[in-house]
Amino acid sequence: MNQTLTSKLDQPEILSAIFHPRQEQRTDLPELGIEVEIAIPETETVLGCRFYRSNSEAPNIVYFHGNGETVSDYDKIVPFYLEAGFNIFVATYRGYGWSTGQPSVSALFDDGAIVLHYFINYCRENNLAEEIFVMGRSLGSACSIDLAYRYPDLLKGLIIESGFANTLPLAARLGYDVTRSGLTEQDCFNNLKKIEEISLPTLILHGTEDQLIPLAEAVKLQAESGAKTKQLFIVPGADHNSLISNGGQLYFETIKNFTNTVTGKNTWRNRRKKFKKQRDT
Repeated sequence: MNQTLTSKLDQPEILSAIFHPRQEQRTDLPELGIEVEIAIPETETVLGCRFYRSNSEAPNIVYFHGNGETVSDYDKIVPFYLEAGFNIFVATYRGYGWSTGQPSVSALFDDGAIVLHYFINYCRENNLAEEIFVMGRSLGSACSIDLAYRYPDLLKGLIIESGFANTLPLAARLGYDVTRSGLTEQDCFNNLKKIEEISLPTLILHGTEDQLIPLAEAVKLQAESGAKTKQLFIVPGADHNSLISNGGQLYFETIKNFTNTVTGKNTWRNRRKKFKKQRDT
């Protein structure tokens, strides 16, 4: 599964603009959390991840965080996912948090595949439902889109939060001189081209006031997505880092309604049963 990919983005001056890893010591494990260390074959790299379990029948989200974030940043957010009825596996990248190694675009894609297959095996070994959604925020959108592109048969759906369609405008906003790079979008993360070929049900969440990755990027992803079932959820007033605080409960309800629809739990028959149960109590 360690299929080595290469990228023209793996140049020091570009990587320093794309990745801003924040290293930290391992933090205390929250309640309901399980510490997961994934060793990357043929390297000395270990990724420090966490899995939070709601129940064995719950749909699973494999979550790739944003740039400058770490796994422990999600300790306070995860309870809302659990309350909504999800199991959530928070993945990470080399050099972030207490993970070892150095980040690169090639490693981002290689390691993402290793993480996904690790979690699939974990579900099988622990009798968890194999209803797996991949979700990525900001930088993590590149990883999640790539996994949906390469492994659609292993996933139920794709969720993108504050994701980008084109790499070069983002690299320019991060301070890299793209005019002298000679790079094209095809040399980069290539999110827009990949999503054209993704038919998995897709949910895209974005804020209207996102200055780092403007809303227009989400609109492009939505427009070019090859999915028949796709939804763009726009949060008024939210910037790049306030989607959850501005969206509130509706943010999680939107994700839950999306996964319920994809897994068949949101049919009219199930809604009728739920209504009758609420009416009779």
